[in-house]
Amino acid sequence: MELEAAKIIGKLIGAGIAVGAGAIGPGIGIGLVVNGALHALGRNPEAGGELRATMLLGIVFAESLAILALVVSLVLLFVI
Repeated sequence: MELEAAKIIGKLIGAGIAVGAGAIGPGIGIGLVVNGALHALGRNPEAGGELRATMLLGIVFAESLAILALVVSLVLLFVI
């Protein structure tokens, strides 16, 4: 019984670490992308449309890593 409880606790801790570590990088990345876009818009307001599209694409790519971390944590919880 103790071994089974230790396995469950290990799964929960591993899933929590996977999501936590996987969310730090995209959070920082999204902040840097938006920061750069706002600085560029401040310097050249006419380039707003092109910058907005590029910024959204960068945000989507950064957020996909967080979704991947969520999927890995769900695999850790329910498959392994």
